[in-house]
Amino acid sequence: MPSAARDNPLRDPADRRLPRIAGPGGLVLFGVTGDLSRKKLLPAVYDLSNRGLLPPGFGLTGFARREWDDEDFRKIAHDAIRENSRTPFDEGVWEQLSKGFRFVQGQFGDDESFARLAETVERLDVERGTGGNHAFYLSIPPSQFPVVCQQLSESGLSSPKPGTWRRVVIEKPFGHDLVSARELNDVVEKVFPPDAVFRIDHYLGKETVQNLLALRFANQLFEPIWNAHYVDHVQITMAEDIGIGSRAGYYDGIGAARDVIQNHLLQLLALTAMEEPVSFEAEALRTEKEKVLSAVQVPVDLERHAARGQYTGGWQGGAQVQGYLEEDGVPPDSVTETYAAVRLDVDTRRWAGVPFYLRTGKRLGRRVTEIAVVFKRAPHLPFDLNETQELGQNALVIRVQPDEGVTIRFGSKVPGTAMEVRDVTMDFGYGHAFTESSPEAYERLLLDVLLGDPPLFPHQREVELSWQILDPIINHWYSSGRPEPYRAGTWGPASADAMLGRDGRTWRRP
Repeated sequence: MPSAARDNPLRDPADRRLPRIAGPGGLVLFGVTGDLSRKKLLPAVYDLSNRGLLPPGFGLTGFARREWDDEDFRKIAHDAIRENSRTPFDEGVWEQLSKGFRFVQGQFGDDESFARLAETVERLDVERGTGGNHAFYLSIPPSQFPVVCQQLSESGLSSPKPGTWRRVVIEKPFGHDLVSARELNDVVEKVFPPDAVFRIDHYLGKETVQNLLALRFANQLFEPIWNAHYVDHVQITMAEDIGIGSRAGYYDGIGAARDVIQNHLLQLLALTAMEEPVSFEAEALRTEKEKVLSAVQVPVDLERHAARGQYTGGWQGGAQVQGYLEEDGVPPDSVTETYAAVRLDVDTRRWAGVPFYLRTGKRLGRRVTEIAVVFKRAPHLPFDLNETQELGQNALVIRVQPDEGVTIRFGSKVPGTAMEVRDVTMDFGYGHAFTESSPEAYERLLLDVLLGDPPLFPHQREVELSWQILDPIINHWYSSGRPEPYRAGTWGPASADAMLGRDGRTWRRP
């Protein structure tokens, strides 16, 4: 055992009594005036500090066109954090944290702006003790990545000195197809080495998604039946009850499949279907996920096994809402889908013959994300037909959001003199089982960036495999007319129900 571990057992990496705390470092936020920074990133930084997971030597620099000084930025950040932070607001924590906040006014294409940014970062190293370690968070449109990466390179900001690190964080979308994803990666990796590039998929930071790995690999109960012998099919759903709001400029032309299926849902599929990794190190996890994605088969007949829709006006939550084509900024002839569903098959020994149904949409019945593993019916039921007519299929449902937890559905006898069997559920909820609440996904991911811990970040190979799956589907849709309309507040177009109906199955009602 190393001497440090003998002297202080809390330094032993196997000891779990203290959480991992980031070392000295700074975060530079590009796009700091946007909704993501205000609602997620700045509150996550504060919550990390409030939980004692950021070091005293931490600094945060905002970069934007606004004519703010440091105090203006602190005031905006203060209000955003008070409104959106998950942990209680503490003036003492804020005072200590905000002393490391800086703001640089500038344009992406202006050399002088990046010279000022470099000076600001160097001053933080001296004034806050950030130690020359800095991560650059690109919360900006992908079209701006080339100029920002070039400026980071030419200003010397991307080049670490010996014993320090520089990292870049990229928000989705990672391109809009396979070709653009590769072009985008080439731009970024000309400036930063692959192990310094962190692609954010906030779904992978959710506690329930990580619990999927614990559920499968820490329990003997599930793994023996996690295969085609027992599983009938898998449904992965991400439904939203809201429309696009003010995001027409981003959403139109992107659509539900590119926005959600390419990253979130295919990552959930990979985690559900992957084999046990040799460890939970980043390379081992990525290897198993890449095996699954490379084995995914796109349906030959996409007319039968893929569906898309576009919401129309209707009633939702007691209020009348407008359709997609009436939203501000949406062209009246837009063919962008707000609902997408597809059947995929994983061509491996474990999953041969088990369809994976993925669906996502806006203005659906309720907000929910879940993975439902639906099992085959018992091969023989020693009951009369009328005794089991209300019995469905066993299912294991992992609820990602909201009400994070796991539900198991199975058959049980109804109390009484008759032998009547129907479905019941056993439910585990994070809020009931644990005294501490789950951290927000961006907290976990930002901390991992500062720690240099990459397991929860997709590698470029995963991104490319995802686009290889999705590109044929999108190309088919955009050559086959308009999306099918569906009324707001329902569960999507009739073609999605027909898609499962052809296979003798139905969608779960979450």
